[in-house]
Amino acid sequence: MSATAPPADLAAADRDEAAPDAVWIEVLSGERAGERVRLALPAAVGRDPAGELTLADAHLSTRHGRLRWFEGAVRYADLSSSNGSRHRRGDASTPLVGADAEAELWDADVLELGDAAHPVCLRIGLDAATDATAVVAERPLAEIDRFADRVEAEPARLRVLYRHLQRLGASTDLEAVLGVAAGLVFELLPRATHLAVALAEQAGRFPVVFAQDRAGGKPTVAISRTLMQRVVTGRVGVLLTDAAHQLGGARSAVQAGLQSTLAVPLSTGDVVRGVLQVDNRDAPGLFGADDLEALAVAAGPVAFAIQNARLFAQLQHAEARLDRENRYLKAKAQAEVPHGILGGSPAMAAVVQAIERVRDTRVPVLITGETGTGKELVARAIHYTSRRREALLVTQNCATLPEHLLESELFGHVRGAFTGADRDKKGLFELADGGTIFLDEIGEMPLMLQAKLLRVLQEGEVVPVGAGRPRKVDVRVVSATHRDVEAMVREHSFREDLYYRLHVYPIRLPPLRERPGDIPLLARHFLARYAQDFGRAVTGFAPEALDRLSVWHWPGNVRELQNELQRALIGRTEGDVLLAEDLSPRVAGSAGYEAGAQAPDGQLKDMLASAERVLLERALAAHGGNKTRAAQALGITREGLHKKLSRFGVA
Repeated sequence: MSATAPPADLAAADRDEAAPDAVWIEVLSGERAGERVRLALPAAVGRDPAGELTLADAHLSTRHGRLRWFEGAVRYADLSSSNGSRHRRGDASTPLVGADAEAELWDADVLELGDAAHPVCLRIGLDAATDATAVVAERPLAEIDRFADRVEAEPARLRVLYRHLQRLGASTDLEAVLGVAAGLVFELLPRATHLAVALAEQAGRFPVVFAQDRAGGKPTVAISRTLMQRVVTGRVGVLLTDAAHQLGGARSAVQAGLQSTLAVPLSTGDVVRGVLQVDNRDAPGLFGADDLEALAVAAGPVAFAIQNARLFAQLQHAEARLDRENRYLKAKAQAEVPHGILGGSPAMAAVVQAIERVRDTRVPVLITGETGTGKELVARAIHYTSRRREALLVTQNCATLPEHLLESELFGHVRGAFTGADRDKKGLFELADGGTIFLDEIGEMPLMLQAKLLRVLQEGEVVPVGAGRPRKVDVRVVSATHRDVEAMVREHSFREDLYYRLHVYPIRLPPLRERPGDIPLLARHFLARYAQDFGRAVTGFAPEALDRLSVWHWPGNVRELQNELQRALIGRTEGDVLLAEDLSPRVAGSAGYEAGAQAPDGQLKDMLASAERVLLERALAAHGGNKTRAAQALGITREGLHKKLSRFGVA
């Protein structure tokens, strides 16, 4: 623990408060626990950077943090240390993160330096030039009930409190609340000439946010830091009869011309939110203990009204931000959807045509297709090109949650419905009222929930878990699955009545191998998108690379193509062309999958299997994915074709 070269002493005229004579640092933990160091203020702390105090310890960075005297206060700043710093005042601990993070230090504050689990703790002590014995009266918050009874015994003051508290309860704007509070104080204390309100902010600061005189003017009023610390840390109301003298000649008190002064904490629960200072600048000794008690009683509801107004402002700010984000995302989604479904093949043209036909109807849509074909993209296109686009589109994958959680997520629950249900919760169907819900992997939905989904489709109502009454909803249901739902119905693992409700308008998404002509278009689209995201200068493909992409059979479909290009671009750090060697080995060696090309090297059974798979996929592609017609063309049964496809992992 060391100090740099001492700066010049601070001139008294530069001080906002009487400077502490010294800074005491008591080490509470770490290698030097128990050590107490007294540093004379002018030699240790100053405005000049040369006077900054540098703290060091075996477990801390070489230059971990610094102390300085600035704008009338001792301040601490973390010097971008590896493990950071925290400022603790009472039970409140504030991390100091970033180059501008700085905490104002009061007497008995604690600095926690280094690892949060095992910090080096330093208690700060300030020898302030303050006449602590000059306080005429104190009233602790813990005794508020006792002197509140005395205030209630004064009918005139009680009427003033009642009338203004009604107005406080009706105000949600902070400036309006503070204006009402000023009117209350000036009527409650006829000898008051000025008041000021300081509210807590980050890093232990209490800046003055409101000041007013009896005539309604807005003077500049400072609150002595010495007085502020006594009120906040002691949680007491304070009465001074000659403030300028009793605060040790603090510049803020002298310049303001303070005479008689009252200061009380603005507290909600166990947290001091600010300080209310009331003073008379005409003569000393004009306030008494009864005035202090009346102000302390009034400060309670004023503090709650201030906190409510600040929370209301935060809520309005959050709502405005969410509204902007929502409008931005909706506009972006609506702008992207027409371009999101890429492909010039007849199969994809049929999908686009199906979307246009069904988008403004209310019928359920069932999207089928292999994993990675873009089923959610189609659901978004249906919603954002429909008349429901101004309402919400919500999505839920039915395979990602266990049954009881999925039920609550979809249909909601009421308070007390199960352990942990401490409040009512709206389900996704209620959130999507007027809009669309997309249920992905509907084939994974448990049978019990299938019955509840059937009720939504039939009656247009949901029953939250634990609720006694159904709730009406107007929701367009779009579902999707990669499974053979017809086979599931035959196996009794999917309700037949629900299947026919969902299967009103089916849309089948073809796998990528059935539309090889779309691969170059998709590849160029993803290349441009991810090259920008990754900061790569790649603008195109080498012909061989594009050929290899075009002949690979893409069992993971469009999602696999996306992943392949992401991986390739991460590896391509130079050049403006993606080469075949940038592709993964299985794709780079995919020329053998082209019709008529040689089979891969290996044992005979492997080469035959590879050729058989190519023939099966070609037959499926030639017949639009219809397995019955493909089997007939190959001269095998549909069941035989299904078994072969399953063996090769082709759905």
